[in-house]
Amino acid sequence: MREDILKTKLEKLKNIREFGMDPYPEKAERDFKIHEALEKFSELGEKEIHLVGRVRSMRPMGGSCFSHIEDESGKIQLFLNKNNIPESAQNSSNNEAGRDKYKLFVKNIESGDFVEVLGKLFETKAGEKTLEVHDWKVLSKNIRPIPTEHFGIKDEEELLRKRYLDLMLNTEARELFRKKNIFWQTIRSFLVGRGFLEVQTPVMEHIPGGAEAEPFITHHNALDQDFFLRISLELPLKRLLVGGYEKVFEMGRIFRNEGMDKGHLQEFDNMEFYQAYLDFNGGIQMIEEMFKEIVQKVTGGMKTVYEGQEIDWEGSPAQNKSGSGGWTRVDYFEAFKKETSLDLAEDLSVETLCAKANELGIKYEKEYGLGRMIDTIYKKTVRPKLIQPCFLVGHPLVVSPLSKRDPENPKKVLRVQPVAGGAELGNGFSELNDPVDQRARFQEQMKLRESGDKEAQMFDEDFVEALEYGLPPAFGFGMGERFFAFLMDKPVRETTIFPLVKKK
Repeated sequence: MREDILKTKLEKLKNIREFGMDPYPEKAERDFKIHEALEKFSELGEKEIHLVGRVRSMRPMGGSCFSHIEDESGKIQLFLNKNNIPESAQNSSNNEAGRDKYKLFVKNIESGDFVEVLGKLFETKAGEKTLEVHDWKVLSKNIRPIPTEHFGIKDEEELLRKRYLDLMLNTEARELFRKKNIFWQTIRSFLVGRGFLEVQTPVMEHIPGGAEAEPFITHHNALDQDFFLRISLELPLKRLLVGGYEKVFEMGRIFRNEGMDKGHLQEFDNMEFYQAYLDFNGGIQMIEEMFKEIVQKVTGGMKTVYEGQEIDWEGSPAQNKSGSGGWTRVDYFEAFKKETSLDLAEDLSVETLCAKANELGIKYEKEYGLGRMIDTIYKKTVRPKLIQPCFLVGHPLVVSPLSKRDPENPKKVLRVQPVAGGAELGNGFSELNDPVDQRARFQEQMKLRESGDKEAQMFDEDFVEALEYGLPPAFGFGMGERFFAFLMDKPVRETTIFPLVKKK
């Protein structure tokens, strides 16, 4: 900030103090939010009311001044006249103190200051509903210039770093996060309305599990032990089913030490639910119902746009091969074979998959195992072509270490992913509750870690022990704020109020 600007603002602050007005009072009087006052314009008539807000404009014209103030609900024009500030202002016995208070406003109040105003509503000749100010006081004097709406911060990183300025200047940004609140509250209401219990589980874990991701590590001083920040909510919630609950969910922050792109962040909010005795088809139906309710509540309709493509969330039941209505189901094996000519029903080798990746120009890491290679090729060939909402089902066993096997095909699992616009928007499956099978799959994951795959899952002995006490058949599903970003057609970090950015 330039020294001359700071000096001028501090001088104005000094003038307010010398006038005898506290520039940072503790108390403010407010009768209505601005939007409420405008709605009740006719019935308020000649009644004096208190409004508060941030000054957004100043237009002094000799003995009069027009201004606008804004609160969270809306904006209103103010009209001040040097003759309309009454003698009662500053408890003066003459009108000079009132006029001084008018001058104090015109000369020392500016865009960005918070004020309280008292006055009557009227309509100008131009038809604008306005408050004629009879008295005022400052609530918070700013001493740093606020960027203008037209010539504000252009650097995207700086805008994210100082999100409060983005919110201050951009009503669309404020509306975005109101919609995000609707997004999470809709999920909560949907689940609570179906008898789910909301719980909170620890953020720090001895063993991170429930997803394939590299974790963050932190140190617990009191216990003198290293802990991992959770990468998923899954395993603690399934332990609760072992304990006797039948419907549980959690909405909380998870952490993954991975790259940043349009759909990924290192920390983000996630939701997972688990329901005992809910089968695979019942789980899919529930997901579709929840997604449609979210879309309707957040956007007000059933069609959205993502990267220039219209997404119809109603779906096309006639295209659904399952014959049960709802979104189309896409078989992983069939789609993979169609796009790559490789049949996952056969015993493919890592070398064969690497050769196909090379042929298709797909990048991969040399330490990738069979499952990681399949997933990498799928993401570059199959997923980009899944535009309208659908359910990807029938995933290979090797890419799903926590999912129950498909009884009709032991190479597949009962897993489902809602996909639209070429993006995965969630992950669900019939839960693996066979402790012997789970132990074996963890062991396979550990072999991958030993060969250099940092995202392979760790062996969680305590979780296997919990399964040995008995986990009822159950369906689980998880989704994160990526879905909200998808609905808004924005990168996920732009839909995060304070995303992590590199320090300047």
